Amino acid sequence: MAAKKKSAKLLRCPTCGELVRFNDEDFPFCSDRCRKIDLGKWASGVYKISSPILDPEVLEDLGGLGPHHTDSHDD
Repeated sequence: MAAKKKSAKLLRCPTCGELVRFNDEDFPFCSDRCRKIDLGKWASGVYKISSPILDPEVLEDLGGLGPHHTDSHDD
């Protein structure tokens, strides 16, 4: 059986599609410019997380923003 040659991990930059190596400085982006473009898309609302958060612990950490939140006041 022939020894398998280790291949470098290559992915495509999510912004421009250029090939990026796993050990590149700006991974998973090809450059700081593409990283900032991606950040800008998140900040402006172009990207969204589409599924609701259903984990009760996460909802609690977010301040009880879920549908089952009840206010309890200590008087």
